[in-house]
Amino acid sequence: MGDLTLESPEFDHGDRIPEEYGYTKDNVNPPLEIDGVPDDADSLALIVDDPDAKEPAGKVWEHWLVWNIPPETTTISAGWSPDDATEGTNDFGETGYGGPNPPDREHTYRFKLFALDTTLELGPDAGADDLGSAIDGHVIERAQLEGTYPA
Repeated sequence: MGDLTLESPEFDHGDRIPEEYGYTKDNVNPPLEIDGVPDDADSLALIVDDPDAKEPAGKVWEHWLVWNIPPETTTISAGWSPDDATEGTNDFGETGYGGPNPPDREHTYRFKLFALDTTLELGPDAGADDLGSAIDGHVIERAQLEGTYPA
């Protein structure tokens, strides 16, 4: 890990994500702050997932996939609709953000930020497997923010 950081003014690492960011509430992404992007980064990618979904859903649930975020980006506002990045298809079958929606108990959600040495040739129909394959071998640095959300 280098100097890349990902934080939110709405919750600290490991704390509870405010209710309004949930799938059955306002279903908008929380604001995020990015710092320490390496000078040689060509783009950023963001993956929000729920590893605790393995038991009820049978897999890590992908809530938000965004790539080709400009490396000079320092703030992602709440309810962000990127004009200069691409959002992929989440596991709700939707393009864009799908908020926390744990079916059984409190889950931990990971906001994973990747600084990449390339831009990606993926369309909005791409899912998590496509994004994972595309970033493989291109990650310069990574940062992670985690938050919990109650059932």
